[in-house]
This record gives sequence, structure tokens and C-alpha cells, in this order.
Amino acid sequence: MSEIAKLEIGGKSYELPVVRGTENEVAIDIKNLRSDTGGLITLDSGFKNTGACESKITFLDGEKGILRHRGYSIEDLAKGSNFLEVSYLVIFGELPTKAQYEKFEKDIKRHTLLNEEMKNIIDGYPKSAHPMGILSSMTCALTAFNPITVNVNDPVALYEGIVKIMAKFPVLAAWAHSKTHGMPLNYADNSLGYVENILNMMFKIPTETYKINPIAVKALDELLILHADHEQNCSTSTVRIVGSSEAGLFASISAGVSALWGRLHGGANQAVLEMLEAIQNDGGDVEKYIAKAKDKDDPFRLMGFGHRVYKNFDPRARLIKKAADELFEDLGTSDPVLAIAKHLEKVALEDEYFAEKKLYPNVDFYSGIIYRALGIPVQMFTVMFAIGRLPGWIAQWREMRLNKEPIGRPRQLYIGEPLRPFVPMDKR
Repeated sequence: MSEIAKLEIGGKSYELPVVRGTENEVAIDIKNLRSDTGGLITLDSGFKNTGACESKITFLDGEKGILRHRGYSIEDLAKGSNFLEVSYLVIFGELPTKAQYEKFEKDIKRHTLLNEEMKNIIDGYPKSAHPMGILSSMTCALTAFNPITVNVNDPVALYEGIVKIMAKFPVLAAWAHSKTHGMPLNYADNSLGYVENILNMMFKIPTETYKINPIAVKALDELLILHADHEQNCSTSTVRIVGSSEAGLFASISAGVSALWGRLHGGANQAVLEMLEAIQNDGGDVEKYIAKAKDKDDPFRLMGFGHRVYKNFDPRARLIKKAADELFEDLGTSDPVLAIAKHLEKVALEDEYFAEKKLYPNVDFYSGIIYRALGIPVQMFTVMFAIGRLPGWIAQWREMRLNKEPIGRPRQLYIGEPLRPFVPMDKR
């Protein structure tokens, strides 16, 4: 027998279906609420209690610190896979066979070249342009060179669109980095792996040989895996709602990049480094800032601690902490800002105040210090996040379009002026 929730308002009673997910999540189905009640809507600022869709991609339980993609735990994926393999899983629903993986990798490499006219577009940006602004607009510009919208009902065309954006997006990211640093624009090297190519395009200088550090590749690969998808966050919801209008894949991904740019979303890891640098510039007294964080009357708050969803230790942070430790040991870094980060982490993990408040270091804390150790500039942090989140955006767009979900159209509760007479200008 189906479960029913009852709503009573204005002396009338309404029955609403209750639906359950495969992990026993419970939701009240209100899609017919407005029509059944003659106009009643729910008010949920920020959609914190509203399920916008049914999805098979990612399961997240913030209270228990669980993150799974297509049924696989993030711990197993980070330990046993690489980023391209996880991308295939997230997008297509199953881990690839050896043949499927090799084809996916080969097909991506087939599309790594950008149209040379794209250089004319990037030349128009000033050196002061933010890399995320460049990445967003250049991703949208791909539509000009691929004017035929991806046909989601044609599996071959859909696959081609997916491998194209997987191939070209890291190149655009690297070009954004080069542009803001006045460096030549590097092409992809198809003899390299996906993650190696990212580092090579960003840091190779034409006059020198660039040696790729395998420890750095491993750390970046794991970091990208940990960012691959995270359920219905701000940028992912943006991709879905833009795509619901039947906007193309590239345009929808561009919108996701813009949403990710915000300081409260993808910009959080940049905020972590800015905080650490501020502590360093103020003498490096970590204890002082720990005390400020505890003082409820002090506006200062520690960036990179706690999480909007996770009420436990962020499972991604547990994984990336180990990668960070290995990277620092390999590089033998003496960066004072990274030393402050390690000190801050140690104090926060041992302090009862932070344990009681469950303010554990999150993935943004560790990703920021890893990017710093890799020599990636602060302005590029969110760009790296975008590369990691790309397969999730693709998967969510694909799922939404294949499910033929209706165009997104939230309602509102109007609280403005009621009807009033118009007053001519000479009488105002």
C-alpha cells in the first residue's frame, strides 16, 4: 500500500504521495499541490528542503559522512580508479571495461585540438581577466564552432558531444591560466594521460623540458575524483535548470562554470588560501586566529572547516589529507603558508570546541593547500575544481535530458505592493 502524507489547510484536507529512494530517503511528492489546491505552493528559500529531481548518479548522506557515485563508495573509487574511469562511471552509469575505457580515452584525445580561431577570442581578454570568466565564456564559445545542438536521442551524437567537452575543457582551462600569466598557449600532448596533460599544458615552457612529477599527478588525479559530482549543489542545479530549456551541452556547462565561480561554492578553496596568507601576514600566530574563531562576537571565521551538507567529517577530506601528506613529503616544501595550514589543521582536530561543533577540515581546505603545493596560482583554484566537476555536470545534463524533465520554473511568494492607481509624472 502506498504511503500518504496529509495536509490540512483552510478546513480542507489533501493527500500527498510519499516516495522513497533506494537508500530509504523519504520525500513528499508535491508536483500536483498547486493544481489540486487551487494555487497553494511551498516556500523554501534556497531549496534546502526541496528535491528538484530523481537521480541515479550520486548518493550523499551528510549526517553519516557518506558519498557514493552510482552505488560505489568514494573511498573505493579514490583508491582503485583514476579520474577518467570515474568520469565514465558517473556519466554512463557503469564502470568501463578495459575496451570501453581505452575507446573513451582514445576518443577524447581525438578531440583535444581547438579551432585556431578560438585564439582570436582569448586574445581579446585583458591579462587582468579572471581565469573563471575566461573559462566560462570560452566554453560557451565552443557552441559557435559546434553549432548543431547535441541530439540526446541519438546515442552516437550524444557520445560525441560528451567526449568533445571532456577533451576541450582542460585545454580551455590551461589557456585561461596561460593568458593571465602572459605565457604561450600550449596544445595537448596526446601521448600523455588526461591528468598529466593538464599539468603539462599549464606549466610547460616551450624553451624547456617539463618533467611531470608522478606524486603530483596522483594527488591531482585523486582531487579531481573527489570533485567529480556532489549531488544537487548550486552549479549542478544550474546546469540542470539551464539544460531543461533544451539549451545545449556546452552552453549548460558554461552556466555551471559561472555558478561555481561564487565564493560560497567553488571559490571556497581560494578563500582558504587567502585566509592562510592573511594569518601569515599578521605574524603567523595560529592560536590567535583559533581564539578569534571561537569568539562569537568576532566576525572572523575559519575558511575550509565544516560543510553545508556534511554534519560529520567530509569523507573526501579524509582521503585527500593522506594525498596532501604524501605530496608535502615528496616535495619537501618549506612554504610558510603551508606550514600554517598544517598547524591550523592539527590544532583544530585536537580542540574540543571544533569537535563539539563538528568543524572538521573539509575538502576545500585540503584542495587549496594541494594546489598551492603544486604551484597552481590562487585564481586558478576554482578552474581546477571545474575540471573535476565536469563529468558530474555532463552526467546530470544527460540524465535530465534523457528523462525529458520539464523546464525548470520555480514559483514565488509575492510580498510587494498590492494593486494601486497610477499617478502621472506631473502629480508625483
